[in-house]
Amino acid sequence: MTTPSQHPSDTPEPGARPAEQTYAAASPDLDVKTIAPESDDEMLVESRTADVFDADIEAKAAELAARYPQSRSALLPMLHLVQSVQGFVSQEGIAFCARQLDLSEAEVSAVATFYTMYKRRPCGQHLVSVCTNTLCAVLGGDAIYARLSEHLGSDGEKLGHEQTAGEPGDPGSITLEHAECLAACDLGPVLQVNYEYFDNQTPEQAVELVDALRRGEKPQPTRGAPLTDFKSVERQLAGFFPEADDVFRSDVDSPSQAVETLRGAQVAADRGWTAPVMPENAPLPDLEAK
Repeated sequence: MTTPSQHPSDTPEPGARPAEQTYAAASPDLDVKTIAPESDDEMLVESRTADVFDADIEAKAAELAARYPQSRSALLPMLHLVQSVQGFVSQEGIAFCARQLDLSEAEVSAVATFYTMYKRRPCGQHLVSVCTNTLCAVLGGDAIYARLSEHLGSDGEKLGHEQTAGEPGDPGSITLEHAECLAACDLGPVLQVNYEYFDNQTPEQAVELVDALRRGEKPQPTRGAPLTDFKSVERQLAGFFPEADDVFRSDVDSPSQAVETLRGAQVAADRGWTAPVMPENAPLPDLEAK
């Protein structure tokens, strides 16, 4: 405790010092809620809702854990599995993963809060990700995000990052986010819907796209698999795909390469260019000792 003769930065002297004020313990019949300071905040209440992870999800979680020599390695896909059920990673989902993988909830939370692909609030039926990294931003990504934020907002308020237009999970609901590089700089500005690409976008095209999603339509991406919804894609990211080969080829494994992306490789092939062959015993450069 700092006394009037001490400055806050002084090093406290060792030894006991009497407190300036003490409080008596409350008696058993004292109503502490009545004498507590009033607050507008709701009290936090511990509650346990019905377990939303049924036997099928339990079996899938066990299958994921069995795919790895160390079961904890299954945490990333298992978090996707949780999102395929709830549309986000809830505290229930964190507890579920911890039980399945014999981890602490703190360990699971550390992973779930590190990666932006794991959402901590319920997502809409569709996740719209607008690339606002340097090149896409210069080409119009910032303008696209700003336009969608205003278009999807309500009551004069813009829709913010990772906020949802509509009730999360309902048909036509959309969660908007700005994303870092989506690895399509040659096709910028780009956005993704449930991680499927829509290339060379303009603000007007982006508005038309989200309006179609809100009407229940699923426009064909520029490349890649047909659109489904956020929860279905999360099931695939967890590692569970259609068993029928034709369905897998049409719904999941559709071609995603673009002409622009392959142009350099095509020019090299047409002109017979090849990379130098690496010698079997390449000498290492001498480094000056420090």
